[in-house]
Amino acid sequence: MIPRIGVGIMALCLALYIVVVGQRAVLMLTTGEPIAIAIGVALLVMPLIGAWALIREMQFGFAADRLGKTLDAEGGMPAVETELTPSGRLAREDADPMVARYAAEAEAAPEDWRARFRLGVVQDAAGRRKDARASIREAIRLSRS
Repeated sequence: MIPRIGVGIMALCLALYIVVVGQRAVLMLTTGEPIAIAIGVALLVMPLIGAWALIREMQFGFAADRLGKTLDAEGGMPAVETELTPSGRLAREDADPMVARYAAEAEAAPEDWRARFRLGVVQDAAGRRKDARASIREAIRLSRS
């Protein structure tokens, strides 16, 4: 629930930012000076890029949440096999064998989104955020196929 509140706050802040910057952009565009017009155009484009990025992240989050709930309801989420660190991560000595095992399962079933999602969950618990996002993104893609 807390991450969703955070996303909502970020979306509201971005909307406020777009309104304020949009007003400034219109003022810059109406001056008629070339530099001010260029700044006005940049002020219009940059928030749109930010909005696009936020929307993409929200789509990723909602899709990952949906798959996680589906897998959990099926009883297919990875079990906690070892002690976790106080931060909730796998201990370094336990992480590598678990990641290797789940990676092998995902490679053995390349079209199974569940195996790829489990790999992403274990990678995230191991602190491999970039790899986890890639695995979960692939699981989302496979679930839509």
